[in-house]
Amino acid sequence: QVQLVESGGGLVQAGGSLRLSCAASGRTASIYVMGWFRQAPGKEREFVGTISWRNGRTWYADSVKGRFTISRDNAENSVFLQMNSLKPEDTAVYYCAADSTPYNFFPASWNQYEYWGQGTQVTVSS
Repeated sequence: QVQLVESGGGLVQAGGSLRLSCAASGRTASIYVMGWFRQAPGKEREFVGTISWRNGRTWYADSVKGRFTISRDNAENSVFLQMNSLKPEDTAVYYCAADSTPYNFFPASWNQYEYWGQGTQVTVSS
């Protein structure tokens, strides 16, 4: 099993920045990929981006490309989501996810991730 704990959410004005963290514990050696998703009230969970735990390659949703950056620290078993130029429509609960499947593509669907954190609220005011 893998446990994930997010932190770093909060309230920020439009145009501002936030950095989310996700700390993994448990069977971290089994992690192959980690991703970030978000869910706004009344909406479905939405893919934000993903990172290969092995080689650090990333892929992002078009809605955040150029504004958000995912990075990892394998030694600390952590992944980060740097969010810049935030917009009110970025307001959501942000979830960290992980999976041990050796995908040969970037998984962008919530059901391709087995492990989930509890989520952290990000609110962007206009």
